[in-house]
Amino acid sequence: MSISLTDQDKATLRTAAYGAVSLMAAAGAVGKPGAHRIATDGSIALNSATGLVGRVLAEKSRDIALDGKSVADLADTVLPLLTAAVGLLKQDPAEADNFRATVIVAIETGAQIHKGEPSPALAAMARKITAALDAA
Repeated sequence: MSISLTDQDKATLRTAAYGAVSLMAAAGAVGKPGAHRIATDGSIALNSATGLVGRVLAEKSRDIALDGKSVADLADTVLPLLTAAVGLLKQDPAEADNFRATVIVAIETGAQIHKGEPSPALAAMARKITAALDAA
């Protein structure tokens, strides 16, 4: 099945996916070094996506808008966009699953920078991101 996405739909997907990585980086910055590594590893994971999701995430654009002065501000933007992005892709359940799996891999990759268990802040943020993905 082929999904037709508008430029705004594509911007929503990109902002949601890269926003999830940004949330993990912000949560990882709380009390520990490594936010840059979380962002880098998470972005690499997003760039390894395949299918329609991979093509949308790989497009060069300047439409990712992630503003805010706090993690809470960022979460207020990103978490609803994650739900919206999955909703946009539900016309093709395989692509909706692909988006969800891609974001999960990216946030799990970021959480792996700390050997062993992720920090409590990273684990909590990962749960919030997963809940937003599952809310659609």
